[in-house]
Amino acid sequence: MKKLFISTILLMGLSATAYAQQRPPAPPHPSKTQLYNSKLSELNKRYNAEKKMILNHPVATKKMKQDQLRALNERYQNEKRLLRTAK
Repeated sequence: MKKLFISTILLMGLSATAYAQQRPPAPPHPSKTQLYNSKLSELNKRYNAEKKMILNHPVATKKMKQDQLRALNERYQNEKRLLRTAK
């Protein structure tokens, strides 16, 4: 009886050790839509930050700000188009 009890405890201990050494499940990969949305929100944040910097610049003239905003809008549209085609 004592040998059965010891072997049972030993078997349970080994099985618990083997179960504990298994790899954790891999984290789920984001779907294409989630990836697209995160990239788009990142692009929008960067665009808004740059726009705010241009508009609040203390030294730039009105003409310089207009030129910079035009270039920023063009670049933003191109990046958005590239992101849409990669979708």
